[in-house]
This record gives sequence, C-alpha cells and structure tokens, in this order.
Amino acid sequence: MLTLQQHLQQTFKLQGFRPGQERVINALLAGRSALAVFPTGGGKSLCYQLPALMLDGVTLVVSPLIALMKDQVDQLHRLGIAAARLDSSVDAEQLQSIYRGLEDGSIKLLYVAPERLANERFLARLKRLSISMMAVDEAHCVSEWGHNFRPDYLKLAQLAKELEVGRVLALTATATPQVAQQICDSFAIAPADHVQTGFFRPNLALSVRPYNVEERGRALLEALQARPSEPAIVYVTLQKTATQVAALLSEQGLNAQAYHAGLKGEERHRVQEAFMSGQVNIVVATIAFGMGIDKADIRGIYHYNLPKSLENYMQEIGRAGRDGEPSQCVLLASSDDLTVLENFSYGDTPDSEALAGLIGWLVNQPAQFDLAVHELSGQFDVRPLVINTLLTYLELDGIIRSTAPFYTEYKLAFQISQAEVLAQFDHERADFLRQVFAAGKEGRIWLTLKPIAVADQLQVDRVRILKAIGYLEQQGMVEVRVAGVRQGYRMVNRPADPQALTAQIAEQFRVREQRDIQRLQQVCNWAQSSDCYQRGLVGYFGEQLPQPCGQCSACKGEHQRFPERHRTAPDSAVILAVIAQRHGALATPRQLARFLCGISSPRASRARLARHPSFGSQMEVPFAEVLATCRAMLEP
Repeated sequence: MLTLQQHLQQTFKLQGFRPGQERVINALLAGRSALAVFPTGGGKSLCYQLPALMLDGVTLVVSPLIALMKDQVDQLHRLGIAAARLDSSVDAEQLQSIYRGLEDGSIKLLYVAPERLANERFLARLKRLSISMMAVDEAHCVSEWGHNFRPDYLKLAQLAKELEVGRVLALTATATPQVAQQICDSFAIAPADHVQTGFFRPNLALSVRPYNVEERGRALLEALQARPSEPAIVYVTLQKTATQVAALLSEQGLNAQAYHAGLKGEERHRVQEAFMSGQVNIVVATIAFGMGIDKADIRGIYHYNLPKSLENYMQEIGRAGRDGEPSQCVLLASSDDLTVLENFSYGDTPDSEALAGLIGWLVNQPAQFDLAVHELSGQFDVRPLVINTLLTYLELDGIIRSTAPFYTEYKLAFQISQAEVLAQFDHERADFLRQVFAAGKEGRIWLTLKPIAVADQLQVDRVRILKAIGYLEQQGMVEVRVAGVRQGYRMVNRPADPQALTAQIAEQFRVREQRDIQRLQQVCNWAQSSDCYQRGLVGYFGEQLPQPCGQCSACKGEHQRFPERHRTAPDSAVILAVIAQRHGALATPRQLARFLCGISSPRASRARLARHPSFGSQMEVPFAEVLATCRAMLEP
C-alpha cells in the first residue's frame, strides 16, 4: 500500500500539501471526525479523496450540486481513481454498473445529493456496504444559523450513525464561529479536529463602487472592456438581468454568455464547458454558477447586484485567482438592490392560513402516516422547501419522526421471460413471485406493481416484496423504474394545542425571515464602511487581520458615499386590476403580494401566472408595503 506522501505525489501529482490538509487527513486516518474550514479553492476535496484510497470500504461524498459532482468525478477518473456519482443524469445501464462497482469494492468514492439519502432502496444498498467515511460538502447547510440552511442536511448526523460510518469530514468555505460550532456539535467533532486555515486571500483586490441603477451597466462595460480577454464571472440576482446584461456586453463586442436556472440543462452545460475551455470569457450568472467550478485563472468577479449575504460574497469571490495570481473583485453596489432581495426573503414565509391548514392536516393524521411533499405543496400553496423545513422543525421538536421514504409504484421490464425468472428459485419462492407478478398490471413492456396494494392483497409485509424486486434487479433479471415517492412518518407526541404549535412555527419562520434580512443589512454595513474591506470581511468569520490589506478600494482612499435608496409606492391601479380578475391562486393578501413582487408559488406556477403581464410589476416596491396594500383592498 502506498504511503500518504506517495499517494500525494504519484496518484494526485502534487508535490506538497496545502495549509491544513495534512492535519485533517491525519485525523481521519486516525479514525476521528473533522471539520475543514478552508477558503474556496483551498484544497478541501483532497482531504477526503486521498484518505479514501487508504481506508477499507467506500467513501460517501454528500454534495448539493450535480455540476460539482460531475467536475470532481471527471477529475478523479483522469487520475485513474475509481469514483462514481448518482444523479438524475445517470441512465439505467450506468446505474447497474455503479451498483456492481459498489458491491465488489472497486468504487472507492461515491458522490450523491443529500436528497438521494431519503431513497429507501438506495439506503438498503448502503447498509450492505462498509462505509469508511462520509464527506459532507457545503456543511454550513447543516446549520440554521448558516446562510443556506437545507433541511436534508440536518438528518445527515443521524444517518451517519445508522450507516455505521467510520468517520465524518465536514467541509465548508463559509462558516462563522457560530455555524462551525453547530457543525461540530452535530457530528461530534472535537475542538482539536476543527481545522481552519484563514479566510484572507491576499491576491484578491476588493473594490466597492456605489452606483445608481442606471449607471451600473456602463460601469460594468468599462471595467470589462479594460480587461477583455480575461476570464470573469458577473453575478446578478435575477434571471432576466443575466440575459439582459449578457446581451449588453455581447452587443459591445465582449465574449459573454448568460447562465441561470431558467435555461435548459443542455444549454447550462454548454455555457459551463465553453467557459472552462476558454471559448467564452465572461459568464453573467445567478448564484448557482461556479459551485465546484475549478478554473484556476478567473481574473475577475463582478457583482452587478448586491450579494444575499457576506457568506455568499465570500464564496463567490473565492472563485477568482485560485492560481495565486492577482485578481479583481468588484462590487457595483446599489442600495436599490435591497428591495428585491428583501422581497424574496419575505416571500418564503407561508401564509398564516396556509400554515394553520398544513399543521391542522398533519396533527390529525393517524399514528402511522405518509405524505408527498409536492401534493401538500399544491394543496396548501406552500413551497416544497418550506414544507420540508416545517417537517424538520416538527421532527426536532419530537412531534413526528420520519420512518422511511418509499415509492408507491414500481415498473419492471423483464430481461428474461417470467418463466425463466421463476425457474431460478425453489418452489416456495417461485410461488411467491408468481403471486406478486399476477397482482401487477401487465403492459407491453412494463409490469406495474403498487407494493402497498400488493402487500394487502397477498397479506405479506411490503418490505418482503421490495426485497424480492431488489434481488431480481441486482441479478439483472429485471430493469426497475420507480415513481410516486412518499415519506413515511410516525406520530410521536400529538400536540394538544394545534393553535399554539402553529403560532410557535410561525414565529420560527419569522425569525428565519428576519435573519435573512439581517444578513442583507450586514452586506450593506460592510460595503458602506470606510475601513479595510478585507479586514471587515474576514472579521465576520472570526479571523483577525493584523493590518489593513493595503489594496482594497477603502485602503486606497477610494471610498464613495452610497446614493440614496429609491422609494417606490405600490401601484394601486395595477393591484385593483389584478384583484378584479380574482384568480383562485391569488385569493389571500400574501398570495397576491408574492405574485405582484415576482415571487412564484406552487398554485401560481401551476396556473402559469408568471406569464401574466402584472407578475413582478411591483418588484421594486418593498414587500411589506405591497402586502399592506393588498390587505387593505382584499379584507373588509
């Protein structure tokens, strides 16, 4: 077996460790869990990739983005390391190949999204494996105090125990001291194994340049025209802004492309690949672009709009200058951006009526029940993420406990005839399978089974049916497709006072809302400061810079006063015209206010109201004012 140094040099083609890497790796090899807080581009991936090759079993890497997983796996394949990813782009043949690699131990690293860990069939497979390590990327998502809390992440600590994972490595580039402590508490990481290398990037020159909204396009164009051949990312808030700004730059002869979630997957992939290869110099993108993008020579990060938080800003500028060469990070700041950003924060808070209805439905469920989040989302007009967050709150409060997610429908395509399948088993097992097949609905290619109904009909445990299907799939006798995911729950402590519970949950959402607004204010306070921007930024993350950086715009004496924030009043005529149409998806004041501020909801999306000419017409008006006007007009 190769030593640590031999793997570093021979397998990864590196001559030495970066700061903090060896300390993290040694903790993991000693069997301890660790937290690595390294800057973006600071070499977090090596901290689990290298020890994965030295440990028995597979390393499970939990990562939130397909683009990041693809990038990492492709890079490992180029190094000759057996790694795989499971995401929506993997077809049935690739899936079976990956499963075989996991069973025979040839795959050393498996990348998955956190949502896949709610898949009962996948969890059953994992429980048969020896998992030496779980690496949790973007670990700040574990913390409610973090800037990108994800309910699925809260369950990872318990899952690591259930899977008997040898050790956990939590990784993030943006953890404040409070967030880092919560991560350590979640995964039982000792203080000595919390490794933080520092947030200060001396090769990044930070500039904050306040502009009126009308002047920003010209300022960005001039900045990019001064460096036309250098790779750069321009970050914006809205999809339509990405399209408009990319068009403006292209019209002026710059090689720019837009990237946002509204584009088809193939188009996003094309833009990303073109940027990586140097065919496109400038990408104008919403925040999703750049996660896991390992391009060393990005020379400029331009924020056309204010970032949502200092954590977001730190993460985004961290994509510049990974080769250590000087790079520019320019914030074209306008306080007018605050209105749109605040509106999105307010828009995530559910209606009091919807929240009361949803909690009322939940507390009236039997001792064992199941649900589909997308169904509840449409029924109560609450975003799926908000419902998942609510369910997590109820779990943490000991009211409900998730049992296992399951699929309501399985489709089987036989790779050999049913008679040949049955011939592989003894009489008792063959008879059981024959009954299962007979209970399904025969199609030209697919046999459709509903395990719950089949279990009732045959008076057997549903798990026995699932194990049988899993075995047939594992042996290559059938191809399986699944549909209709539902999450099972058990009522642990039914609330005696649903109204009090609703008020408590509503307060938790209100606190989250205010926390998001507070983060926006922290961005503004930092941007309007006349002190060293680097010192203020790293100070937010608990690091003290002994002296000013000497190269940011504040240190150079270029601090400018922010223009006053524009105040726009709600357009009562537009609101009255929308009310007159009385669309069912806009029945409550908050539903109407969300629509007017350009914030979609499940019912509005289903009704395709984003195409309505008034959708987003009040986007530049503070949400609270739009909501107050809607209440005054709708409520007697």
